[in-house]
Amino acid sequence: MLAVSGLNAHYGRAHILADVAFEMGQGEVMVLLGRNGAGKSTTMKAIMGLVPPTSGEVTFRGQKLAGREPHHIARAGIGYVPEERRIFSELTVLENLEVGRRPVPEGMRAWTPERLFELFPSLGAMRKRPGGRMSGGEQQMLTIARTLMGNPRLVLLDEPSEGLAPVIVERMAAAILALKAEGLSILLSEQNLHFAQLVSDRATIIEKGRIRWGGTIPELVAADEVRAQYLSV
Repeated sequence: MLAVSGLNAHYGRAHILADVAFEMGQGEVMVLLGRNGAGKSTTMKAIMGLVPPTSGEVTFRGQKLAGREPHHIARAGIGYVPEERRIFSELTVLENLEVGRRPVPEGMRAWTPERLFELFPSLGAMRKRPGGRMSGGEQQMLTIARTLMGNPRLVLLDEPSEGLAPVIVERMAAAILALKAEGLSILLSEQNLHFAQLVSDRATIIEKGRIRWGGTIPELVAADEVRAQYLSV
C-alpha cells in the first residue's frame, strides 16, 4: 500500500528526516512511535507533500508521490488528519462533512454522513452544531469523518489521542478498529503506547528523524530495552 525509502527532509538548514524507510500493507494499521519532536509529524507531512522531501521516494499503490502537490496526493487516495484538526468552526457538522466529499473510487463503498454517524454516534446527535461549539474530542472525530468523506484508501492520523479524555480515547480506538475491518489502511503517529497497542498491527520507532526499530506490537511489548531507550519520558 505504502512504501517510503531514503526519505530526507529539511526545515531550512536543519536536517529533520534522515533516510526514513518503512512499508505497510493493505488493511494494516501501523504506528510511528517516538517522543515529541522525533520526526513523526514531519514524516506524515513529507508523505503528503506538505514538507517537500529533499530526496527519497514515497510510493503509494505503485504510484511515486515524491514531488507531487498535496492536492494531487490526496486525489490519489491518501487522507490526512492533522494534529491541529483544522475544522471549519462556523460550519455545522454536516457542512464540514460536505467540504470533504470526493468521488468514490471504483470498487469502494462510499462514505456518507449516515455511515459516519454510525461510526461516530455523537456526531449524529449534533449534525447541525457549528464546529466551534464542540469539545476537542468531538472535533477530532469530525476531522476524521471529514477526511473519510474523501473516500481514501489510506489515512494518516497525526496524534489522534493527544489531549483527549480516556473515554474518548477508547471510542477513538474502537473507530480505528472499525475502519480497519472495512479494509482501510491507517498510518498513525503516537506517543501513547497504550493507545498504539489497542489499534496497531506493527510499530516503527523514530528518533531524531531516523528509524531506530520496527516490528510487530507483541515484539515491541517484549522489547523492554527498546521501549526504555526510545519511548520512556
